[in-house]
Amino acid sequence: MTEDNFDVVIVGGGPAGLSAAVALGRARRTVAVIDSGEPRNAPAHAVHNFLTRDGTSPAEMLRLGRAEALSYGATVIDARAENAVKTDDGFAVTLTDGKVVAGRRLLVTTGLVDELPAIAGLRERWGVDVLHCPYCHGWEVRDRAIAILAVGPTAMHQAQLFRQWSADVTLLLNDQAEPADEQLELLAARGIAVVRGRVESLVVRDDALTGVAMSDGRVHAAEALVVAPTFTARAGLLVGLGLELTQHPMGVGTFVAVDATGATSLPGVWAAGNVSNLTGQVITSAAEGLWAGAQINANLLGDDERAALEAYRAVRSTP
Repeated sequence: MTEDNFDVVIVGGGPAGLSAAVALGRARRTVAVIDSGEPRNAPAHAVHNFLTRDGTSPAEMLRLGRAEALSYGATVIDARAENAVKTDDGFAVTLTDGKVVAGRRLLVTTGLVDELPAIAGLRERWGVDVLHCPYCHGWEVRDRAIAILAVGPTAMHQAQLFRQWSADVTLLLNDQAEPADEQLELLAARGIAVVRGRVESLVVRDDALTGVAMSDGRVHAAEALVVAPTFTARAGLLVGLGLELTQHPMGVGTFVAVDATGATSLPGVWAAGNVSNLTGQVITSAAEGLWAGAQINANLLGDDERAALEAYRAVRSTP
């Protein structure tokens, strides 16, 4: 079964996808937004650094975004997109129930998955007091005991960043390589303690993080734990279309490369938000969705102009 054809099919109903839907709806394009209801920031209490929306819960942000997109004529479909194929007219996206949604252009805003270390209790506290972004959560844990878990290439940078929010910062090496002498000197200069050994689990009391337990039985006080996850773009749909993912230059994960307009290397396919920008915040994703929507509209305009010109010339050539 095929739904009505749309000018644009957007897969992913987060800030990027909904912002694009609003822009395209206001441009009087027909838009379908397919969303599986799995927002990356669902565990977080609130969205921050979004002007006029600071402190809004992720669920409320999505509710408001959906209502706004619907007000401009967008169709929102609660379903998972299983695959997409190129057609003569654009793209056909198959949903889990077998329905097919067709569009002249395709925008993928499916975000990313945070892959976390296998430490007992860590996943359950993710987005609460297990954090990764100082700009998202630093203010909320200011002046508290903050521990940095050494994972990947960014631990030193994270330790120095979070020192801006608290004087009580500890770097947990977690059996990672010993920092270079100059790094240790800089940590000492900034008053950042270094703890060697492997982290075993989190210590939680009264639904709040109080410390981290080491494999040798030691417990270090911590009211917030900073972890650098591996960011993996949710790009199965695009990979199925033949696109290859790109390794991030900082070694933090994989993403979908796009050009200045948000277009991927696949003709007719755009991407926006965390699927193409691993470190973008909510407001960044919304802005990228707006930009991609405007660029898709301009791209569609080229088709409209060509079709109008062909029809005009056909009429003019008729005796």
